[in-house]
Amino acid sequence: MAKTVPSPDQDKKLIRQEILASRRPVMPRQNRQVAENLLRVIHQLRPSVVAAVWPLPGEVDLRPLCRQLVRAGYQVVLPETPPKGQPLLFRQWRERMPMKVGRFGTCHPSGARKVPDVILIPLVAFDRHGGRLGYGGGYYDRTLPLHPQAALIGYGLSSQERDGLPMDGHDHRLPVIVTEREIIHTEE
Repeated sequence: MAKTVPSPDQDKKLIRQEILASRRPVMPRQNRQVAENLLRVIHQLRPSVVAAVWPLPGEVDLRPLCRQLVRAGYQVVLPETPPKGQPLLFRQWRERMPMKVGRFGTCHPSGARKVPDVILIPLVAFDRHGGRLGYGGGYYDRTLPLHPQAALIGYGLSSQERDGLPMDGHDHRLPVIVTEREIIHTEE
């Protein structure tokens, strides 16, 4: 169920803090359901290269989905987080490939750089209009304009939904958001 609309004087930082403070661990069943719904959307799109994310604590874990995608013939890339102010770099991942520790506790492979056809975007919060709230570093906001051909799919748990989120001019609305309960085609 959607939560209340943030008051106009709340900014993204306060909303982010509130949401992260109330976040509960992702249950295995929820994780499987999000992965199944993501897989359904990905199969419909038929991409060659899918950009996923190695999970941070408290996030949906896409590692089982990554393995499933590679076994199904897709190429999987994971983002390398560069210094602040730069866009993400996507590097090819394969099973049993060693991972490097990146900025902010992220992990990425050392594989070749690839251009994704689909970008899966982890969400701190979202709304039904495609509004999204991330961790506040602006990495996806800098990266997405460089990949206009890519299908964008946000993902998270239904408990992360809000009735509305503040959006700035540089924020990118998402056309599809996937949760453990549903696949949402947003009202852009």
